[in-house]
Amino acid sequence: MPTALVTGASSGLGAEFAAQLAARGHDLVLTARSADRLEALAAELRAAHGRRVDVVVQDLAAPGAAGLIAAELEALGRPVDLLVNNAGFGTCGRFEENTAERDRDQLTVNVVALVDLTHAVLPGMLARRSGAVLNVASVAAFQPAPYFAVYASTKAFVLNFSLALRQEYRKRGVRVLALCPGPVETGFFEAIGTRKAAVGRMTTPQQVVRAALRALDRDRPYVTPGLSNLVTAHLAPRRSRNLVATVAERISRKVLDPAV
Repeated sequence: MPTALVTGASSGLGAEFAAQLAARGHDLVLTARSADRLEALAAELRAAHGRRVDVVVQDLAAPGAAGLIAAELEALGRPVDLLVNNAGFGTCGRFEENTAERDRDQLTVNVVALVDLTHAVLPGMLARRSGAVLNVASVAAFQPAPYFAVYASTKAFVLNFSLALRQEYRKRGVRVLALCPGPVETGFFEAIGTRKAAVGRMTTPQQVVRAALRALDRDRPYVTPGLSNLVTAHLAPRRSRNLVATVAERISRKVLDPAV
């Protein structure tokens, strides 16, 4: 059976990826920081779908996190056929008011761990001439985002990294997809500190994951679930970067004032 490694699997999009992949017949390796939630999800998926589900508890902000996960995979004897780099978080507000430590963790989880895990599993996929990497970016990847400066920049990296890898490996048996959703009904906005960070129509994890797996089946380079997100992705790059940043600042400044 194919095995999928899903990061950030304890809730939100990660848990939904796990559920839909199990229903599709994948065995799973789930990783996140929360042991209790991971074990509960794993037990539920084993009972519902009869799949093998292993749990690796790991904080991706910790030094060498990807190497520790790779060692666990080797110990479990689990070659990865699908890597879902879902783990990530955001910050919002004025840049100087966010701590350097928090932004460093954000860069580590959203970018460094994603790249490190891809390094860890890609050689095996190439040797088998089969596999896929699904990286969760954001519609924020298509434009500068004042008051989300670090978050949006990490997602721009994820999008461009994914598109570049797709070109490198599309003729070598490995598919690469960037998922670029708009706001999704998960715990993201509670973690970020305000639901005013949501710009656009809210979608559900079920809708987003279905769209992502359908796009992966079709070997699409990226997918932006929802019509408004598709319009944003395709129109923003055609405008002056400074104009896009100016408009984005007017839209997102509401996160600064709780009274707005």
